[in-house]
Amino acid sequence: MSQEPARNLSLEEMDKQSSLHPFTALDLHMKTGPRIIASGKGVRVTDTNGNELLDAMAGLWCVNIGYGREEIADAVAEQIRKLSYFHSFASMANEPAIRLADRLIGLAPDNMSKVFFGNTGSDANDTQIKLVWYYNNVRGKTKKKKIIARKRAYHGVTVISGGLTGLDLLHTGFDLPLARVVRTDTPSYYWGAEAGSSERDFSKELARRLDSLIEAEGPDTIAAFIAEPIMGAGGVIVPPEGYFEEIQKVLKKHDVLLIADEVITGFGRLGTWFGTNALGLEPDLMSCAKGLTSAYVPMSACIISEPIWQALLEGAEKFGPFGHGYTYSAHPVAATTAMVNLDIIEREDLVGNAGRVGAYLQKRLRESFAEHPLVGEVRGMGLIAAIELVADKANKKPFDLGLKVAYRMMGKCLEEGLISRSLVQTNSLGFSPPLVLTEAEVDEIVDKFGRALATLSDELKADGIWAG
Repeated sequence: MSQEPARNLSLEEMDKQSSLHPFTALDLHMKTGPRIIASGKGVRVTDTNGNELLDAMAGLWCVNIGYGREEIADAVAEQIRKLSYFHSFASMANEPAIRLADRLIGLAPDNMSKVFFGNTGSDANDTQIKLVWYYNNVRGKTKKKKIIARKRAYHGVTVISGGLTGLDLLHTGFDLPLARVVRTDTPSYYWGAEAGSSERDFSKELARRLDSLIEAEGPDTIAAFIAEPIMGAGGVIVPPEGYFEEIQKVLKKHDVLLIADEVITGFGRLGTWFGTNALGLEPDLMSCAKGLTSAYVPMSACIISEPIWQALLEGAEKFGPFGHGYTYSAHPVAATTAMVNLDIIEREDLVGNAGRVGAYLQKRLRESFAEHPLVGEVRGMGLIAAIELVADKANKKPFDLGLKVAYRMMGKCLEEGLISRSLVQTNSLGFSPPLVLTEAEVDEIVDKFGRALATLSDELKADGIWAG
């Protein structure tokens, strides 16, 4: 017998009784309840207790234009009144989605040809894998189906994208990954390179290992390699010098497609429109989401190259109509949001601002924290960064993840009015602020983080966890 919903509960208690939160320690949540965010403006949000927080994570790496843009609210309201929804199946279309697809092709690398719209980064990567499999079926290469993904990568949480993600948290208990996923190395120079090895040497070594992996698996079984230009949730890992140059030589040698996961790095975060521009990728397929709409409404995009498109056309003759798509693909309200979002990014030169203010952020973080005895590495590019905490700086000894040092640091930051993020299964704190960030706000981030770090240092010493 179903219960009537309780009406006299606080929002916190109602949430605990009715909501299942993603990426949450559920047992702890049931004791402490949620922090409820009530409003946002610019780079700041305010909770229901009146606490103002500087959001140095732009939500989940996504609110690129900042909070509270009336221009988007007005455009969305107008579009809903005009056409709230229509599907894109069976040749149906709507003007906002047509114009958005055309605009994205204009922004993307020259070899890109068509855009497929979805709802999230996870479903974008899921779609890409289906396209890769379809592509090889059309070519008659029916064994060429395995996807190489990297340890510590984050590509989403659907069955295939969750398996591509290289974090055990997304696998344990879910029977992932599937058999077609093959794992290769994280390009972390700090943790992975041998002493005395240059970044270029390390890149060549990673490419050699990839080549050996493909040979061992059988080149006729490997379909694609998926990579974030800069790894996000897995630790903000910036690839060493020459990494993608060397990796792409191996992929071309073995007829392996490159999928660029631009879900975080797309639309300005690195000071370029896409991470592929900043880091020299030549992808066959690109996955986009987050900054496409600055998360005002959900939307994702798969941008595919001309050879993939030609295979889809050939497949129509062989397999019939293209049998993939979502109810909300090419949603007119989402497309309108994306168009206004891109207008704002262009008009306010937020890509340029990410480059300029991003350089200042990287400089301030390194100057302020790189020599701190609790900090192993400060890394990043543009407006994405991470600070990794270590137990022993001199000997590069990490903290046991069970101590939850980064999680504790995230809490100290919140006490200072700063939203950072403890990155999954790491001792790292991430930063990915809105692209509207100013240098004065960078200084505020650094000051707040510095105070939180001092507090944590004292507590770790008092607890006997860290010698200092």
